[in-house]
Amino acid sequence: MKRIVESTEMTGFEAMLGEKVCLFCGVYIYTGVLSGVNDNYVELSDAKLVYETGELNSGEWKDAQQLPNPWRVMVQGIESWGKAKC
Repeated sequence: MKRIVESTEMTGFEAMLGEKVCLFCGVYIYTGVLSGVNDNYVELSDAKLVYETGELNSGEWKDAQQLPNPWRVMVQGIESWGKAKC
């Protein structure tokens, strides 16, 4: 696949620090503000465990429960991720 790429110093999770993200893992979906990153874990503040999404492109989560702060997720368990809808 060919892409147009702009050179920046931060890529991947580092580029999203401070942003609300959604992490799709093997069993669970996590959402929150990406507040920390290292080789093994990402750290979420204001983290929630999403039990039911509702429409993915708009609105609030249909059922999302607050988690204790901060919440850490193993990088190797993340299947996909991106900017959160809310």
